[in-house]
Amino acid sequence: MKQFNFKKDFLPHIIAIGIFFLITLIYYQPLFFSNETISQNDVLQGLGGGQEAVEFRQETGEEALWVNSMFGGMPAYLINLYWSGDLLRHFQAIASLGLPSPAESTFLAFICFYILLLVFRVRPYIAIIGALAYGLNSFNIISIEAGHMWKVRAIAFMPLVVAGFHLLFRKDRNLVWGFVLTALAIALEIRSNHFQITYYLVLLLLFYGINVLIEAVKSKNFKPFFQSTLLLLLATVVAIGCNLGRLWATYEYTQYSTRGKSDLTQKAGEAGLDRDYVFAWSSGKMESMTLLIPNFYGGASQQKLDDDSNLAEALRQNGAPPDQVRQFTNNAGTYWGDQPFTSGPIYAGAIVCFLFVLGIILADNKTRYWLIGATVFSLLLAWGKNFDTFNYLMYDYFPGYNKFRAVSMAISIALLSIPLLGFIGLEKLMQKEGAKALTKPLLMAAAITGGIALLTVIFAGIGSFKGLIDDRMASLPAWFIEALREDREALMRSDALRSLIFILLAGTTLFFYTKSKISTSVTFLIIGGLILTDLWAVDKRYLNDGNFTRSPKKNFFAATPADKKIDSDNDLHYRVLNLANPWNEARTSYHHSSVGGYHGAKLKRYQELVDHCLDEQKNQVIESIQSGTANFSRSGAINMLNTKYYTYGPEAGNVIPNPANFGNAWLVSDVQKVNSADEEIAATCKLESKSTAVVDVSRFEVSDNVAGSGNIELVEYKPNYLKYKVEASSNALAVFSEIYYPKGWVAKIDGKETDIIRANYILRAVNIPQGEHVVEFEFRPKAYFVGNKVMMASSGFLLLLIVASLAWSFIKKKD
Repeated sequence: MKQFNFKKDFLPHIIAIGIFFLITLIYYQPLFFSNETISQNDVLQGLGGGQEAVEFRQETGEEALWVNSMFGGMPAYLINLYWSGDLLRHFQAIASLGLPSPAESTFLAFICFYILLLVFRVRPYIAIIGALAYGLNSFNIISIEAGHMWKVRAIAFMPLVVAGFHLLFRKDRNLVWGFVLTALAIALEIRSNHFQITYYLVLLLLFYGINVLIEAVKSKNFKPFFQSTLLLLLATVVAIGCNLGRLWATYEYTQYSTRGKSDLTQKAGEAGLDRDYVFAWSSGKMESMTLLIPNFYGGASQQKLDDDSNLAEALRQNGAPPDQVRQFTNNAGTYWGDQPFTSGPIYAGAIVCFLFVLGIILADNKTRYWLIGATVFSLLLAWGKNFDTFNYLMYDYFPGYNKFRAVSMAISIALLSIPLLGFIGLEKLMQKEGAKALTKPLLMAAAITGGIALLTVIFAGIGSFKGLIDDRMASLPAWFIEALREDREALMRSDALRSLIFILLAGTTLFFYTKSKISTSVTFLIIGGLILTDLWAVDKRYLNDGNFTRSPKKNFFAATPADKKIDSDNDLHYRVLNLANPWNEARTSYHHSSVGGYHGAKLKRYQELVDHCLDEQKNQVIESIQSGTANFSRSGAINMLNTKYYTYGPEAGNVIPNPANFGNAWLVSDVQKVNSADEEIAATCKLESKSTAVVDVSRFEVSDNVAGSGNIELVEYKPNYLKYKVEASSNALAVFSEIYYPKGWVAKIDGKETDIIRANYILRAVNIPQGEHVVEFEFRPKAYFVGNKVMMASSGFLLLLIVASLAWSFIKKKD
């Protein structure tokens, strides 16, 4: 047994962790030294939507599980939910050294890719460089700037999953650590809660699995393959157990969300998102060039131009004052690609692309083919509607593909496969120091990548530099557009020259290394320094110290006079409709229960009601206010959502009471019976009075004899518990201004469970017998209460397994 060597077996990993920590600390230094954080729109909106759940947790120590603060009410599963059985959060905190978000995600990306390269037999100091390249690609950094933290965390754990697979299936496999690492990695990946990235990871692993199967067929040795496959399945079961509640709840909710099937005839039986919605963010075919040249398509939709830019000069020549010049050049529409807008290019790094081509030449066939295949597949998926022959087939027939939007995110596969093959190639090169045969592969890799950059410098002028964003600038003069297009050309040429220089510097360094002119350690330092300089400079264009600010949450959610005026209302529960872009903002949800909200997966029936009448009725309300003849009685769908106040600005005078509001609950005198979802939504949109309820009797039973006389009052309110007192002069149907959700809500009359009826397309209703009664609603989803227990048992087992494996490894090493 080999002796333990601290310098060789332990020190490189300590150095790696130290470098990763230091780089993370420096990049996010305002977070650590100035008590500032990034103002991330998606994060702030998420905080707004989850505030009710947070306050309930702080007050009671319990989970709300349901929030009424967004879209009339929805499960808290994908908003803000603490799983007490999720013990892996402790492991993640330790693994990330307790770093706060978003620094945590970048550090984890470094660590996980470092482990991946080690598993592929890449020496530690090359693995350090590779890890920095992976963690600092612009896609990760731009996603952090936008606040897509679940996505970034899922990307961070992707390499760890691939590492676990490789440990299980490589020729000199390690079944113990392969099983443990795979189970842990899959568990952490699922825990990241971004199923689109996890879906792309599965597609990447399909390429790996096909490659392994082909090798097994060639060798006619299936026993190791089946052993490893069995352990992979067991590891997946453990990982699923660690996340059972989360997966169960998400799967359950997905069936009723915008990803689920519609009951409307026009889309009957269709599951998933609309095709146009899925492919709205499709990368252009040539946009893949940004992997090599960041400003190939102009960078971000709005990007700062220098004071000596063509646009600045044109503005000055046409008499624009200095303030106006600065205004236009600070937010210039430089991007000219196929996407509606973008926060920046997806840049893998010029040297990383150079190493990728080197890896294609030097890597062994079984490694080369699956990584090339995954890379090409990733690009095809990211092109979306710009390669519709392929991608529309994927949408129509590939399982689960129509559940996800923004297909440009498929590039996450290539952002893993490109550096993986690249640094495997670098390792192959450095294993053959002084070999003359390496000169040709180096020259080929430099010629291909450097040649593309050089040709771009020379022929940049042949581009049209016209993009979708230009349609939004149609009112601007022709000289403005022409100057802007000249700047787009200059950006492309400048960055192409920049990439060429980095490729030449890296190629020259490796050339001298193969000729034994410089040492291994010097080569590491130069290549690592060049890659870090390259990526750091591009990343800082999009996430720099200027993105950090003190207390963005406090500033964003500071109570306005309008908020304070609404909060002075002491009623137990009511809702507010913000007339300014209500379906895409959750600031209102931070302070009040909102008819609107901000979420990528709202309930499908709610979205359908928005599309069919809520949005139209909102516009009617705005028109009536502007005309000075406010008449809210025609907006029945809005009124049935207990919309007590309209607001359209921050001032107290921007709050308008809604006297037509139906209230928390009411007894109806008439039931309009319908037999389909189409009839149900049409009738609901026409409601103007709370005396009538619309019920689809093909799905729910309702009494023929109902009376609206009596009284119903909400006497206790919690997000997950509602209590009403009812006085009914006869048998009645009570409609509640609460969103119908069939999984988890239980209704009781005087302590006895009763059926919940869906009324008015999205609301709850209950048949009430004559007399005085207490009606209660309680949200008790099995997905949480059962799933949480399984999660605790499974994650506890996995953590014990990790400890046992570590102990076994140290004992074995000592022996």
